[in-house]
Amino acid sequence: MQSFRDLIVWQKSMKLVTEIYLATRSFPPEELYALTSQLRRCAISIPSNIAEGYGRRSTLDYKRFLQIAVGSTFELQTQIEIASNLKYLSSELFGNLSNAAKEIELMLLSLINKLIN
Repeated sequence: MQSFRDLIVWQKSMKLVTEIYLATRSFPPEELYALTSQLRRCAISIPSNIAEGYGRRSTLDYKRFLQIAVGSTFELQTQIEIASNLKYLSSELFGNLSNAAKEIELMLLSLINKLIN
């Protein structure tokens, strides 16, 4: 592996960031500094922490940043559900975003386990 860009989990999380940005474009204006901003920031946090941890060149640091990324996926899943409850997302979009976030969560947990062993 030459770069963090080669990690499938990073690639999938980058795609999810784009999907979150597209989904939140239609949120009400009053959500711009609340749920819209929060969804975007925690989505951005996932690939950013994967990349930053990779760049630290220390397994312990890498694991710590991956754990932060996992926390951001939990936060994102919660916020996606809130957006769905408020009817800001269609049920199809909710399912797609939730499934993508869950897949990234599982991939990150698997990567962390590989670093431990």
